[in-house]
Amino acid sequence: MKKKIELLSPAGDLERLKVTLLYGADAVYIGGRDYSLRANATNFSLVEIKEACTFAHSLNKKVYLTLNIVFHNENIEGVFDYINDVVSCGIDAFIVSDPFIISYIKEHFPQVEVHLSTQNSTSNIEAIKYFKKEGVDRVVLARELSLDEIKEIIDNVDMDIEVFIHGAMCTFYSGRCALSNYLTNRDSNRGGCSQVCRFAFKIGDEDNLFTMATKDLNVAKYIPKLIDMNVTSLKIEGRMRSLYYLATVIGCYRKIIDDYYSDKLSSNEFIYQEKVLSKVANRETSTHYLDHEADESDQYYTGRQEISNQDFLGLVTSYDKEKKVVTLVERNYFQVGDEVELFTPKGDVYSFIVDKMYNENMEEIEVARHPEEVIKLYLDGDISPYSMLRKKVV
Repeated sequence: MKKKIELLSPAGDLERLKVTLLYGADAVYIGGRDYSLRANATNFSLVEIKEACTFAHSLNKKVYLTLNIVFHNENIEGVFDYINDVVSCGIDAFIVSDPFIISYIKEHFPQVEVHLSTQNSTSNIEAIKYFKKEGVDRVVLARELSLDEIKEIIDNVDMDIEVFIHGAMCTFYSGRCALSNYLTNRDSNRGGCSQVCRFAFKIGDEDNLFTMATKDLNVAKYIPKLIDMNVTSLKIEGRMRSLYYLATVIGCYRKIIDDYYSDKLSSNEFIYQEKVLSKVANRETSTHYLDHEADESDQYYTGRQEISNQDFLGLVTSYDKEKKVVTLVERNYFQVGDEVELFTPKGDVYSFIVDKMYNENMEEIEVARHPEEVIKLYLDGDISPYSMLRKKVV
């Protein structure tokens, strides 16, 4: 039997890493304090990288480190020592784009995998054959490929292939953009992207605005097809996303993947997971290049609105099994009488109406209106820390 497809999650810090692995990611990719394309994320110190690897390996899961900036001369100083240090922390693979990094890792640390970053915009068979000869173990394909193109590549090259399935898209070819440099003096190819493509530009008078931002990627409906095509890894974007976003997205895709393998993916279950995915972020989504040529339906040209999502109600910090008391920290307003759902890292979902709730002193209250307030609820179930409370998905 062919190895089960990998679900790969981002993580911007140690807490996010632990949550995504608990919610079902098979592997996680992170950035160090240097050489990573998400400089604005918290990112990981060497001590945290070691802790991340220890935690992941205890679950028989993996950690990949991004080393995928476009290197200028001043960026090279110290990189070899850094690679040595990271390998000693227990990293499983590097995600890279620069050929000199590939050759150094393969020569000095052949036990560590090298994954070619989507930053390289690899989109054809011959390029993949070339990088295979150079020792690359996996190619993260450009996000601008169709299903047919992906299948053709897999059918013709004996190489592990990784495909993006969810999250933000770039207006340009996989990050190869200079707008940020020109307009804000921040180099997107060295971790400083200011997302200029999401700016609203004035055209003529003040009321006439133009935007060119892409909608987010969501290809949940094609997961069965990607599995059948023998894709190695399904990748989610979002090292700067919230705990709630990552837990929700990872949980949804974990359920879809597992149900498909066990032949239990019903249409009703899939519709429910699609609804959950559609509510977790404030941007619209598209399948983008996967099933059609890019057109106006994939972008916000005018009238873009991004309303803050208020569905995340609370994060569970503890559960008293004997008393059946859930303790959570509030994130958004809710009150007695609201229909809610509590979902857990194991994939269980408990739907109920809030009939009573209490503050941290077990005094009964009607409304939870203060973010970070400690709230207690009675609920019978298999509930663990990092379970989350949200508005009922309808």
